[in-house]
Amino acid sequence: MSQRALLIVNEKSRRGKEGLRDVSEGLRKAGITSVHKNCGSREELSDLIARQGGAVDLIVVGGGDGTLNAAAQAVAKVRRPLGILPLGTANDLARTLGIPTDLGEAIEVIAAGKTQSIDIGLVNDVMFFNVASLGLSTDLSQKLTRDLKSRFGRLGYAFAALRVLAGARPFRAQIRCGGRQFSSLTLQIAVGNGRYYGGGNVIHKDASITDEALRLYSLEFVNAWRIVLMFRSFRAGEHGAFKEVVELSSSQFEVRTRRPRPINADGELVTRTPASFRVLPKAIDVIVP
Repeated sequence: MSQRALLIVNEKSRRGKEGLRDVSEGLRKAGITSVHKNCGSREELSDLIARQGGAVDLIVVGGGDGTLNAAAQAVAKVRRPLGILPLGTANDLARTLGIPTDLGEAIEVIAAGKTQSIDIGLVNDVMFFNVASLGLSTDLSQKLTRDLKSRFGRLGYAFAALRVLAGARPFRAQIRCGGRQFSSLTLQIAVGNGRYYGGGNVIHKDASITDEALRLYSLEFVNAWRIVLMFRSFRAGEHGAFKEVVELSSSQFEVRTRRPRPINADGELVTRTPASFRVLPKAIDVIVP
C-alpha cells in the first residue's frame, strides 16, 4: 500500500540542492508518494509541518542537524514518524541512529519503515536532539560559516575551532542538579541528549538517545589550548579522564551565568542563559535501520 510523505529538503544544506531530484525519485520507486515543500526559515519549517504533517503518513526531512532541530517541535506535535535524509556536514543525529549518509541507502531505510521512539532534550522550551551548549560551541557556530562548511566539509570545523581557541576566555557559571549547586569557571558547558555531536564527538561513552537521561560536562580549563590534548577523549566520550572536566548525569539541569550567554542547540543559536534543561522520554518516533 502506497504511503504519503511530506518531504522537506533544505536546499542550502551541503548536499541538499543536488539531492532533491534523487530523493523524490527514490521515494517514488519505494512506493512513497512525496509532497515536496520549500521553506525559508526555521519558523516556516515548523509551521509547515504543524499545518500539513497530520495529513500524511510520515514526514521526511533532508538536511543537517540544524534543519532537523527546526523540525523537532512540530514533528512531536503531529505524532508522525520522522524519516531522516542526512544531507548536512556533521549529521550527528543520523550517526546516533545508525542511518547511512549514502542517499540511496537512507531512502531504503525510510522505505523499510522500522520506527523507534527516542528522547528529546529541552532547553528553555526549545527542543534538541544531540546537544545544547554554551561557551566555545556558540563561538564555533558563529565562526563556522556556510561557505566554510561547503568548501571544506568536516575540515571546516577544525579551521573554525582553531580560530575560536585563539580567543577563548573562561566564564563563571552556576550549575544546579538534583538539589546540589556547583560553581564553575569554565570554557564550555554542554548538555547532551543523544550520543554524538560536533561531527562525531561522543557526549559520554555510555550515552544513548533512549536512556531518558541528559549528560553534562563542563570544561574547567584556564588555558584553552589544553583542549587540544583532549581530542581522543572527545571522540570516545571519555572527558572524565581529565581532572579539569566535570561530568554529571540527570534528567534535569539549570545553568546560570553572570550575564546572559547564547546557547547553541544542534548547531543553531536558539536561546540564552539562564537555562533550564530537561529530557522528554520517547517524544518522537524516527525511522531507523
